Amino acid sequence: MTTVGFIGSGNIGITVARLAIDAGHQVVLSNSRGPEPLADTAAELGPRASAATSGEAAAAGDIVVVAVPVKSFPNLPAAPLAGKTVIDTCNYGAERDGHIPELDSKSLTSSELLLRYIPDAMLVKAFNNIFFKHLLSLARPAGAADRSFLPIAGDSARAKAAVTEFIESIGYSVADTGRLADSWRQATGTPVWGTPYGPYSNEKGQPVGEYAIRAALATAAR
Repeated sequence: MTTVGFIGSGNIGITVARLAIDAGHQVVLSNSRGPEPLADTAAELGPRASAATSGEAAAAGDIVVVAVPVKSFPNLPAAPLAGKTVIDTCNYGAERDGHIPELDSKSLTSSELLLRYIPDAMLVKAFNNIFFKHLLSLARPAGAADRSFLPIAGDSARAKAAVTEFIESIGYSVADTGRLADSWRQATGTPVWGTPYGPYSNEKGQPVGEYAIRAALATAAR
C-alpha cells in the first residue's frame, strides 16, 4: 500500500484519488483553500482518504500528485517535496495561466518549469493527456485485453519506476516516452492529448494500446 498526497483536488486529482483508493492505497487530499472544504469529499471517498494542508499532503505522500494550474507553481510547498516522487498532471493554458514567456516560446516544457519551483523533487509527467471521465472509466485489471496505456516522461529512473508501479496498480499500462524535455509530445493540443481515448461526448471513452499511443507521440510537432 502506498500513501498518495494530492496538491490540487480538481477533476483529475479526485479521479486519480478514487482509482488509488479502489486499488487499496491511502490518499491525502489538499487544495489552496485548506482542508475544511475537502472534508465532505474525503468522507465520501471513505476511510482511506483524509484532507490536509498542501504541506501536510506533500509530507505524507510516498508519491505526490500535483494537479494545479501552471500559474500556481510558485505557491507549491517545495521543502516537503524534496526527495519525493512527484507526478505532474498539469497543462499550460495562457487563457487561464496568463502568458509565460518560456512556455510560449517553447524553450521549456511545463514540467521543466515546475521543476524550477520544486528543484529537489523527482518529477514524472503523467495523467495530463486524458479526460478525467475517460481516466475513471477505462481502468482495467492487469492482463485485460482492453487495458489502456498512458504516456509518462521523467529524468529519474527510480521515480519513473515508482510511478509506473502506481499507474499499473490503478488500472493502466505505461508507455515511457523519455525525459522531461520530451514531455512536450504529450502537452495540450498534441495528437496524444485526449484524442486517442475518444471524444469528450463519449464519457466511457475507448481503450488505447501502446502502439496507438506511440504513433500519436511520433507525429507531434513543436
